[in-house]
Amino acid sequence: MRLCRFELQQTPQIGFYDDTTVIPLAAAATKVGVSLSAVDELAAVLPGGNQRQQVREIQQRLAQLSAADMTTLRASVDSVKLLVPVSSPSKILLLAGNYSKHIEEGGGKATERSQTFPYVFMKPPLTTLTNPGDPVRIPEVSPNHIDWELELGVIIGRTAKNVKESEALSYVAGYTVVNDISDRNFRPNPGRTQREKDGFFDWLHGKWHDTFCPMGPCVLPADELTDPQTLRMTLKVNGGVEQDGSTAEMVFPVAAIIEFISSFVTLVPGDIISTGTTSGVGSAKGKFLKSGDMMEAWIEQIGTLRSPVA
Repeated sequence: MRLCRFELQQTPQIGFYDDTTVIPLAAAATKVGVSLSAVDELAAVLPGGNQRQQVREIQQRLAQLSAADMTTLRASVDSVKLLVPVSSPSKILLLAGNYSKHIEEGGGKATERSQTFPYVFMKPPLTTLTNPGDPVRIPEVSPNHIDWELELGVIIGRTAKNVKESEALSYVAGYTVVNDISDRNFRPNPGRTQREKDGFFDWLHGKWHDTFCPMGPCVLPADELTDPQTLRMTLKVNGGVEQDGSTAEMVFPVAAIIEFISSFVTLVPGDIISTGTTSGVGSAKGKFLKSGDMMEAWIEQIGTLRSPVA
């Protein structure tokens, strides 16, 4: 069962998530008679956490309850505030150019995995992470070329250093939806003297605006997904499909990404890796986000991350 963080009566909680309702984990544990320590972060109840076994026991017992009993436990998603799955990750690491179709739509040429390496960059967690349903805000400093990028997010569950690809998935706690919002035309100091690396830093700084990393609405535990390279994914803007792809298209699959990053960076529980986007971004079509738009980023088996634009 998928898990989420949510706020009810100004109190952060953990719950089971099923698109339209949540079941508070504490209430479910009491209902089915499983002892569970108070927890408001997902790390403890995902693979690698010290209460994962209790959560699995709760799931098994919930399956034996009557429909009436289950109804008493459920709260409408509309009655709670969904929160980002990880409240304060130490790192958000994102991949650029990890889908051949996205490289090609931007005018580039895809390269075989054996001939290249993953391009990894970072976003500041505390100011870019945005709760499901909260607005992505168009930056006043550069408002006209704001774009979407639907991505599979990977949440690390155990400390990982020098991990081999064959073992890498065992370090994953779960999977979520990330929308890597990008400013495609950020040009600080337009009257500047051009330097060789200006283009790269324009691109990088355009990833860092406040609210530019919506994430959620929930987490699919890693022990409930055998292969993360099998998931269909779509992104809609105002109901129209803009991106339609699959995680099978990745140049570097999830396990290879973890091997690469952990070879020189220690990954710790709660770190997030966003694995790149497929084709269909706005910049390839001359379409960009504006105030009043609604994005719906969906990944199979996980759910839909809805983000209004303001």
